[in-house]
Amino acid sequence: MPREIDDAWIEEAISAYRRIEEKQVSFTQALSRLEVAVRSPDESVEVIVGADGAVRRVTVLGSLQAMSNAELSRSIQQATSAAHEAAEWARRKLYDETFGDYDSLRSAI
Repeated sequence: MPREIDDAWIEEAISAYRRIEEKQVSFTQALSRLEVAVRSPDESVEVIVGADGAVRRVTVLGSLQAMSNAELSRSIQQATSAAHEAAEWARRKLYDETFGDYDSLRSAI
């Protein structure tokens, strides 16, 4: 005896899949546009990082004459580490905004 095919269920599944695909494209595009600015604790270095994790810009603020190489290196490292964490935060927030109604996708990020 052949199984009955529920055409309405199949159409809804296809429609849901298409909505998820559209949201994934939107999410990927937004990742490349969203940026976060982070400064070192001493505010001598600013790092702009994208939600995709790419460092877009590193700026030294103020004069370098008062800083030793070790101090500058530490400020760059601190700002870069904070930028990495900020990118992760931005990615999670964007994901929640984009896919908040699709709990089963949470493991995908």
